[in-house]
Amino acid sequence: MTLTDEARQALERQRTVEISTIGRRSGQPRRTEIWRYRAGGRYWLTGSPGSRDWYANMLAHPEFTLHLADLDLPVRGRPVTDPDERAMVFGEIVPALTWAESLESWIAGSPLMEIELGALLD
Repeated sequence: MTLTDEARQALERQRTVEISTIGRRSGQPRRTEIWRYRAGGRYWLTGSPGSRDWYANMLAHPEFTLHLADLDLPVRGRPVTDPDERAMVFGEIVPALTWAESLESWIAGSPLMEIELGALLD
């Protein structure tokens, strides 16, 4: 499968997306609405500081479905734990969020997952 022009446009256009993960304990699908970000030319999922079920689910089962408009894309999540990479990504994301707490609090306590498009890329 390749990432079609339609999928590229939807991914660029939609900041609010839905994801389907597999529950880490239940093994059941879980659908969650979340914001998609772009930084460093790549796509990311994150949230304000704190624990998140979607993140824990993706740590256990990194494959998930990214729902865009009428498209369901099978993708993989890559957790970002390296402090320098987290600082780079959040350094692009957080300043644009007028409601966000400090950059330092996001680097220290927010979940951060890269959306790996993998085989979907041309």
